[in-house]
Amino acid sequence: MNIALFTNTFTPHVGGVARSVAAFRDEFRRAGHRTLVVAPTFPAMPPEEDVVRVPALQNFNASDFSVALPLPKGLNATLEAFKPDVIHAQHPFLLGMTALRAARTFAVPLVFTHHTRYEEYTHYVPVDSPALNTFVIELATRYANLADRVIAPSESIRDLLVERGVTSPVQVIPTGVYVEHFARGNREAARRRWCLPAGAFVVGHMGRLAEEKNIGFLAAAVAGFLARDEGAYFLVVGSGDAEDALCAPFRAAGLENRLLCCGVLEGQALADALNAMDVFAFASQSETQGMVLTEAMAAGLPVVALDAPGAREVVRDGENGRLLTQAEQSVFADALRWVQARLETNGDALAGCARATAEAFSMKRSADKAIACYRELHRSSGAERVEQEDLWHQVRNRIRAELEILGSLTAAGDEALEGLQKPE
Repeated sequence: MNIALFTNTFTPHVGGVARSVAAFRDEFRRAGHRTLVVAPTFPAMPPEEDVVRVPALQNFNASDFSVALPLPKGLNATLEAFKPDVIHAQHPFLLGMTALRAARTFAVPLVFTHHTRYEEYTHYVPVDSPALNTFVIELATRYANLADRVIAPSESIRDLLVERGVTSPVQVIPTGVYVEHFARGNREAARRRWCLPAGAFVVGHMGRLAEEKNIGFLAAAVAGFLARDEGAYFLVVGSGDAEDALCAPFRAAGLENRLLCCGVLEGQALADALNAMDVFAFASQSETQGMVLTEAMAAGLPVVALDAPGAREVVRDGENGRLLTQAEQSVFADALRWVQARLETNGDALAGCARATAEAFSMKRSADKAIACYRELHRSSGAERVEQEDLWHQVRNRIRAELEILGSLTAAGDEALEGLQKPE
């Protein structure tokens, strides 16, 4: 099949959506399918095979996101030459709108993955407000209802989308994990690299350091754990604008020397770092899937996480870690101590259960589900498809797309304004 993937975030940006798109793209290619990625440009980007870069605003509002401009020049000609069988949007706005235009223009199915709880990210916009939260929720819902199929990365998000009024068919397909890669990490090499004592108990974390990831809570909880265990360390893989919030509790407690920030790691270095850890700590409540959790479990790590969408599909309390319904720092620290004690008495069983969980989320399994979805949609839409060289049909379909976009934006805006006008 010819699969066009539209995304507002892609390499070299490091984040869940960018990694998901890259992983599915690579797995599709291994299976013999053609892919075309449409993504924002970044400074000094080298040429890439089957990747179209479009103009973008860099470091939007001091974040590490690149915001794609919605009218990329020459994209239609590229798509016409590519002849997509399906168009898969990763966002409901910016290049998501471009994906809708393209799907309507070329009369092919539109798939939309609802990766993100967008209302958790409105603090990146200067006019953040309850009305803006309502607007982004309504916009994502209406966009989903323009898609032929919606993919939810977890059952929790599927249920949330249905509750919000998504009527398009919703299918759960998580981003998979390359289990073998993370299982082969070199624990001793990473511990030597970061000067960790041989017998140290290492709490670990991996991810973008951002406000919506609940980094301040996580740091305070782990610092509380370290304060009662002189032989414990906190190893953090990732970077972001919440790094000061990460470091502050350790500075206040005089524990800076036991906080090790590795920055962004990839490939073998990332697998090694995960294997250097003993337990993975995760406090985000804005996730839609547990991708980093399954990667950690592939390295044999039990996970301590707050109960939230994504985490609750992966963490089985008392079996492969702890899933906490109380978002209290002392409870989180106690859960880390529970894992530490269990590893001393029955560590093989805990690690084995973690690895078994990761196996259920293999990348190949997820990619196979996506391809089956594409094929089903491609077959069912075959009778309605028109030849791409029929200019009149393309123009008519493009007008239809513009009307759908305008209608979605207007209705979402009306919903947000109505919420503002309701009495307290």
